[in-house]
Amino acid sequence: MTLQKKATLVSSSVAGFLTLIKFGIGVASGSVAVLASAVDSILDMFVSLFNYFAISKSEQPADETFNYGRGKIEALASMIEGSVIAISGLFLLYQAVKKMIYGEGSSHLDLALYVMCASLIITLCLVFYLNYVAKKTDSMVIKADALHYKTDIYSNGAVLLSVGIVYLTGIEFADVLVGGGIAIFIIYSAYELIQEGVLVLLDRSLEHETVLKIENAIKKEEAVNDFHYLKTRQAGQDIFVEVHLVFDCLISLMDAHRVSDRIEDSIRAIEPNKNWVINMHLDPYDDSIINDTHHVQKGSL
Repeated sequence: MTLQKKATLVSSSVAGFLTLIKFGIGVASGSVAVLASAVDSILDMFVSLFNYFAISKSEQPADETFNYGRGKIEALASMIEGSVIAISGLFLLYQAVKKMIYGEGSSHLDLALYVMCASLIITLCLVFYLNYVAKKTDSMVIKADALHYKTDIYSNGAVLLSVGIVYLTGIEFADVLVGGGIAIFIIYSAYELIQEGVLVLLDRSLEHETVLKIENAIKKEEAVNDFHYLKTRQAGQDIFVEVHLVFDCLISLMDAHRVSDRIEDSIRAIEPNKNWVINMHLDPYDDSIINDTHHVQKGSL
């Protein structure tokens, strides 16, 4: 098992453990903030398991059944995760509003304080470990996981503060305010997951800056007169690029092929850690107008 996979298993196990103790104390104490933190830990566990799943699938090559690989499974899983998380966030928001309206009190706050202190310390240790793995492996997935758990340090600190305020002053509104705030944050995070999954399934093109770099890699080759039909998309670690290159009709196929090889090398150098699948069509003249006219006429029939 690779170090990256071990790191995702460790982070998901830690998140699962924190979920159990937070959820138990959240229900027993009636603290919305602690309960919200428990749901946030569930989110963490799902994300870490998703990262393990993503790493495992990214290591599998394309086959006869899945010619383009299984990268879009990540997007589908992201949408499912986001939907579950959004429902959890809405439930927490409902609990916060309910507590505010009916003025429900909290109990066992001393135990809740101990749990949140332990949670903060455990999360700090996990972040240190993930940063170590990220530096050693240069894994983008682990770097993202470490960044995600860094934000949990702040949310755990906020929950600890709210429980402390309620414990010392008896002002229950502090619990409602922090719990509701975390619920809104969870819903927002779920929206980002769902949005990203939908855009990947719809074959969104690469970021504008990356597309410009691809165009520059093509333009720097003097043998290429022009290019058209540049299309890009990404599925997991796989980046797909399609383009038509226009050459002089007198160039040999061997020379044109050498030029296209250099362009492919330049494109792959943009993000060396990604798996680039590049398909270049070599044209002896610019046939884009002819093809566009053909498609228009075919569509009007």
